[in-house]
Amino acid sequence: MARINLEHIRHAYNQKAKAAGDYALKEVHHEWDDGGAYALLGPSGCGKTTLLNIISGLLHPSDGRILFDGVDVTDLTTQQRNIAQVFQFPVVYDTMTVFDNLAFPLRNRHVPEAEVKARVDHILEMTDLAGMAKRRANGLTADQKQKISLGRGLVRSDVNAILFDEPLTVIDPHMKWVLRSQLKRLHRQSGFTMVYVTHDQTEALTFADKVVVMYDGQIVQIGTPAELFERPSHTFVGYFIGSPGMNLMPTRIEGATAVVGDQRIPLQAPPKIGAASRIELGIRPEFVRLGGEGMPIEIRKVEDIGRQKIVRGSFCGSPLSIVLAEDDAIPADARVTFDPAAIGIYADSWRAGVEG
Repeated sequence: MARINLEHIRHAYNQKAKAAGDYALKEVHHEWDDGGAYALLGPSGCGKTTLLNIISGLLHPSDGRILFDGVDVTDLTTQQRNIAQVFQFPVVYDTMTVFDNLAFPLRNRHVPEAEVKARVDHILEMTDLAGMAKRRANGLTADQKQKISLGRGLVRSDVNAILFDEPLTVIDPHMKWVLRSQLKRLHRQSGFTMVYVTHDQTEALTFADKVVVMYDGQIVQIGTPAELFERPSHTFVGYFIGSPGMNLMPTRIEGATAVVGDQRIPLQAPPKIGAASRIELGIRPEFVRLGGEGMPIEIRKVEDIGRQKIVRGSFCGSPLSIVLAEDDAIPADARVTFDPAAIGIYADSWRAGVEG
């Protein structure tokens, strides 16, 4: 296992890149703890796979250094870094049995056969492949082959880190939940440093201790699932995490008051907005209260999603979503209040601090 330091890492696929906009991965400067479980979360093209491949050694960064436990590994190969990587689509040896596929990385390192059998048997049980151990891989389905790839990444006990690049894409929904839970349990048992790339917030939030949210080639927030939900550092995090995402509406600030349209909304403290050109108020739908008192809202639609209802409305010309319990009533003359503790003020997309 290893502590991973990313020191001023940048990468451009164009060797003539000069401006920040030319870089697929803008400057990343972070330390990831030894034994941590991290998820790189973001939309396609945000730079998460580029960063993963730089960590693994499949890609050499344009700028910066990578350190494992304080040792510079920037110029080392994946093998020299002692990395296990699982890719989006299954990579298996079709002519080998399932058992031999899982045993291959251990036998390649001359692990005693008794230990090979013990470790492979454990992975076979964990991935629900025990009944297929003697079958050749070429007759298996795509999700069964991907479970072999996952197992091969997990079977070694001596790796510095295990990297997963959207490994559950071809897995059926029920098995996704099972494998995520098993990966989480294995991480707690083994203490491996794990980095998991995904665009699926459910995968990220259920697997990782810390989620690394990426947007437009940069890391916009690293935090626990609770931190990302309760205090998004960037409007993208508020939008991307949660369903529905955070409400955002243009506002102006007057001391400890946010003014949206003709409504005045109290804040806990005056925010520091500096010379920002765009100021927005952000509040999650779960923290908007709908009732007979407060500020007027025009209700446009109500979506019944089982245990909850999502009310879609218009507040001072801005769209506003509200999450209600299944049995909550919707008054005829609907009004809303906002929990001041749940309000964030965003200056040019970044969460503003407070004065004092």
